Amino acid sequence: MADCPPSLFNEISKYKFDDSVGYLLARVRSTMSNAVNQHTMGELGITSTQASIIFLLGTGKCAAAVDLAREYGIDASAVTRLIDRLEKHGLLARIRSKEDRRVVKLELTAQGYDLAARMPAIFNKVRDEMLKGLAPVEVDTLRQTLKRILCNADERAPLQSGRLCDESGDT
Repeated sequence: MADCPPSLFNEISKYKFDDSVGYLLARVRSTMSNAVNQHTMGELGITSTQASIIFLLGTGKCAAAVDLAREYGIDASAVTRLIDRLEKHGLLARIRSKEDRRVVKLELTAQGYDLAARMPAIFNKVRDEMLKGLAPVEVDTLRQTLKRILCNADERAPLQSGRLCDESGDT
């Protein structure tokens, strides 16, 4: 690796990375995702991403691959691969619309619904582990702050799947 000029090193080292809100949010998300993944792999035999897709389909929040791609912010081909795996596990089926053959809806199987019903317990367990020691008022403040951040982002690029904010931007 090339030597960093002292002026650039000084500029880079001034930034307090460990105190960066973006870094901290990313670390919390990664840590929570890893914890959920440990539970879903151990208890359900699928990844946390696969389990959360099953959960979203089970709640009716998403009904098609395009909805999932939008919700996760990933490309359609990645969603297709995830759906293929879930279909092979017998957790969901692709159902073609009778009115428009181009439209394919995703439908959980009985096994998929059973798995989706187990997800809230896993989510709650991980949440409780991660928020241990926080007072209820602190948890509520955190929740409201995160919603506000999402509302601010929503003002720049509207989310397609439901709004967290009313028209004034309040949560």
